[in-house]
Amino acid sequence: MEKALSKTWSERFDKGLNPFIEKFNASIEFDICLLEEDLDGSIAHARMLGIQGIITKEEALRLENGLQQIRKEASDGLFQPVISDEDVHFAVEKKLIDLIGPVGKKLHTGRSRNDQVGTDLRLWLRKRIDEIDMDLVRLQKSLFLLAEENLYTLIPGYTHLQRAQPLSLAHHLLAYIEMAQRDRNRLKDVRKRVNISPLGAAALAGTSISISRKITSSELHFQGIYSNSLDAVSDRDFVVEFLGASSLIMAHLSRLSEEVILWASEEFAFIQLTDRCATGSSLMPQKKNPDVPELVRGKSGRVFGHLQAMLTMIKGLPLAYNKDFQEDKEAIFDSVKTVKNSLIAISILFEEGLIFRKERLNQAVSSDFSNATDVADYLVAKDIPFREAYQLVGRIVKTSLEEGILLKDIPLERWKTFHKFFENDIYEKLLPSSVVESRLSAGGTGFERVQEQLLSWREKLFN
Repeated sequence: MEKALSKTWSERFDKGLNPFIEKFNASIEFDICLLEEDLDGSIAHARMLGIQGIITKEEALRLENGLQQIRKEASDGLFQPVISDEDVHFAVEKKLIDLIGPVGKKLHTGRSRNDQVGTDLRLWLRKRIDEIDMDLVRLQKSLFLLAEENLYTLIPGYTHLQRAQPLSLAHHLLAYIEMAQRDRNRLKDVRKRVNISPLGAAALAGTSISISRKITSSELHFQGIYSNSLDAVSDRDFVVEFLGASSLIMAHLSRLSEEVILWASEEFAFIQLTDRCATGSSLMPQKKNPDVPELVRGKSGRVFGHLQAMLTMIKGLPLAYNKDFQEDKEAIFDSVKTVKNSLIAISILFEEGLIFRKERLNQAVSSDFSNATDVADYLVAKDIPFREAYQLVGRIVKTSLEEGILLKDIPLERWKTFHKFFENDIYEKLLPSSVVESRLSAGGTGFERVQEQLLSWREKLFN
């Protein structure tokens, strides 16, 4: 026997929704996350209705008090909407009418769910952007404190994952601080476009009721209002922008995670994972697994996927509001959760989850040919053209590889067979610390430049 159809929510319809379609259509299971913002927006709207004389001031106050009562009941766990409430907006309105009677039916005057949900989502996202910014600052601080401790610690620098030139470890970590700062700047820019009020645009064409959009905008601390009602209810650019900025955050975290995973391997052995952020193998008792960076690396795909899904969803939508927009909620809710959790996890990892193995790092920078460029620079300083010096050093490296010795182990007499300009000071130039120290161009890894950057970042992050 077919299940009874659910109760209709509008006199426009003679029959209720099929129970499956009712559940399929409803968003209350996830958009209840917007409850606080829906209450804030509704209170601002009620106040405006009272100020404009659309309802009495007494009615406006009753609406506000009722909405605050819903907030308290929700806080106490007493507000429990069901599927038949469809969404957070209907759930609040229904509860309000139950609490204060027929005057509750006046709340929706001059408003549609279309501009209401757009307002709620913007208010919610505005808060989350501010929270993510704080999470990014925490990451920057965790990386900075390690960098400050490791100005003179050296680490191999790579291109194509091949040893290239030695670096100050602080310089390496500062690179990710710079990435995080660009992430913060992008979010700040996105926030400007999030912080525009669609409230009062109604369903798509505005309203004939004498509302004041500027009052509600001011009440909710928006920077301004949408100038076009169609655009106001159908704009989801800000969601795409946020997901794009979030994707870049996750891309940067994934790059950092990949490096930590490599550094923790026996082949690199640049770091030791602490028990605070690593687990073991169910079979192999000797292992410590880099769970945190692996999870972050994997979770980046979730956010990338949400970005692609949103772009695909909006590309073919005619003006104005379409039910497709319901799909933006879960995407943005999950992305925010993923980004925040990933930032916190990586911050904890650098705060207490790893230790750099300085002896191993020192061994690594002393046992390769990453100082070859400095041999060429040595000759350039003696007025040898760079390309000529480059070719000569290439032959020296080839010979050294064939003979199984490093540049630092070549006797001076042998150096002179390569070029008469080589003197005893070549050995000083070949020291990894000398190689790093000499990189004094702006933005380089030279200790003086890195120290300048550390001082600059300390002022930015801690003052």
